[in-house]
Amino acid sequence: MERRIDYVVFDMDGLLIDTERVYTEVNNDILGRYGKIMTWDIKAQLMGKPRIESATHLLSLFPGIDITIDQYLTESQEKQDAKWSTVQLLPGVQKLIQHLVKHNVPIVVATASSRRNFVRKSENLKEFFDYFQGNVVCADDVAGKTMGKPDPYIFLYAAGVLGKAVGATEQCTEAETVERGKGLVFEDAVYGVQAGKRAGMLVVWVPDERLLDVASPSPYVPDETLTSIEHFKPEKWGLPPYDTQ
Repeated sequence: MERRIDYVVFDMDGLLIDTERVYTEVNNDILGRYGKIMTWDIKAQLMGKPRIESATHLLSLFPGIDITIDQYLTESQEKQDAKWSTVQLLPGVQKLIQHLVKHNVPIVVATASSRRNFVRKSENLKEFFDYFQGNVVCADDVAGKTMGKPDPYIFLYAAGVLGKAVGATEQCTEAETVERGKGLVFEDAVYGVQAGKRAGMLVVWVPDERLLDVASPSPYVPDETLTSIEHFKPEKWGLPPYDTQ
């Protein structure tokens, strides 16, 4: 098959590593003191957003609780920091990344996490993240340029890190359109899917099954939806197939 994909961009939280579990536990621990809970329809609105924007939006949905954004950010960070050491890779991730590296397919992470949090989340997974050879774009790297996904900027920036001439805005030249179409984005968040499609790239959506029940219809439709990265077939995208056992 003629190769379609030349580079791959990965979200991180809930896609490569099971950090979304930690966010849910911590948010509900704090909200629970006020008799509130973060349901999946609320969580869907937060996924992919930078930390401050996410917290601001979350608390706006519970105007009656007695906690400021600064207090929430401080407490949630302390609780999250205590849990990051428990984070693990999600199924199929190690196999896919090793496969892409073996076949010299450029890869990059594009995450809404701060560099500080990335370091803590990856502390026990350094060997795995070494596969990316430093190609990890965090919220700090694009601060002041975007308010986060669904804006496509972080994915365009990430492609640029790989040396791809894709431009920096949704409006682009014909040559940039072609280059964008050679990129494949892996996402678990609805806003991430929207960002990837707005970036002109192909998108594989790997959502938590609970997200499927609450996701609203969107004009930005993923090119493939999987229940797990384990089920990804590289050859479908013109990438080398997995080695047969």
